[in-house]
Amino acid sequence: MASTGQSSAARKAQTARQQRAAPRPREVSQRLPKSKVGWDRKFRSVMVLVFCLVGWIGVKAGLSMYSAQQQASAEGATLQALKQQNRQLRDREQGLNQPATIVRDARHLGMVMAGERTYVVIRPSSGH
Repeated sequence: MASTGQSSAARKAQTARQQRAAPRPREVSQRLPKSKVGWDRKFRSVMVLVFCLVGWIGVKAGLSMYSAQQQASAEGATLQALKQQNRQLRDREQGLNQPATIVRDARHLGMVMAGERTYVVIRPSSGH
């Protein structure tokens, strides 16, 4: 038997390919009536409002963070000044609690130690 160009297996494969091919879309015979409400325009308007709202909230949050950062840096500077003042006051307290300093300040106030004799020095007036 002579072959006519294709074997029966090739014909079956071609037929199977044709059957597996995607079906063509059906033709639309009638379209739905066009809506009288412009939903696309309304949707765009709503989306613009939403984007504006989100942008406003973002700007407000950014300004709030900037303000908080400025306040934090000001508070940090105040903290450093207070720490310096605290160190100075502690040094002064330590110096004032020394026994020699206590005795010196007491003598400036006119105090004497127990058992000491008190002397009062009077300067002669220069007019007589």
